[in-house]
Amino acid sequence: MFTGIIESLGVIESVQHSGSNVTFTLRASIAPELKVDQSLAHDGVCLTVEKIEGDLYQVTAIEETIRKTNLAQWKKGKKVNLERCMKMNGRLDGHIVQGHVDGIATCVEVKNGEGSWEYRFEFDSAFAALVIEKGSIAVNGTSLTCFEVGANTFKVAIIPYTYEHTSIQDVTIGDKVNIEFDILGKYVQRAIAVKNDKYFVN
Repeated sequence: MFTGIIESLGVIESVQHSGSNVTFTLRASIAPELKVDQSLAHDGVCLTVEKIEGDLYQVTAIEETIRKTNLAQWKKGKKVNLERCMKMNGRLDGHIVQGHVDGIATCVEVKNGEGSWEYRFEFDSAFAALVIEKGSIAVNGTSLTCFEVGANTFKVAIIPYTYEHTSIQDVTIGDKVNIEFDILGKYVQRAIAVKNDKYFVN
């Protein structure tokens, strides 16, 4: 479980394909602090650390993960948001993030407000009920607040610290990002669906 507060940026050093799996080697300042078999969120995707060598470490994504996320577009040199799992004795500074990406959204607008930035994203309207005004959403693993929510769009505002310390700085119009909706909203939707004999499947 994560909080959506990004710890560090990693940089992809290599991408290796093996059957339907893809193995990524990343360079990150927190790599020496990691442990093999540890869960680590990469742009919001929970992946298991398999190998560590100095400031390099390795993770592998399976076909299901690649299909539901933007990992298929990852290339050498890409910056990736990193967050280790939360400590149960710590503060929840963002919101509850599982690292289980629900789908992808497309950036359709970027505005520089001279001190802050606004991004508009378009997503599958099948998830419309899970995006609410002033609600939480994880975009590439970063906990953000939605506003100007439409049927299949929402905006987020980015402060300078978040812009400088996350991969949002590299997102441009047309880019695909990983999104995870608030788990509380998903449980509510599921409960209503079960009550009405309509089951929600993503």
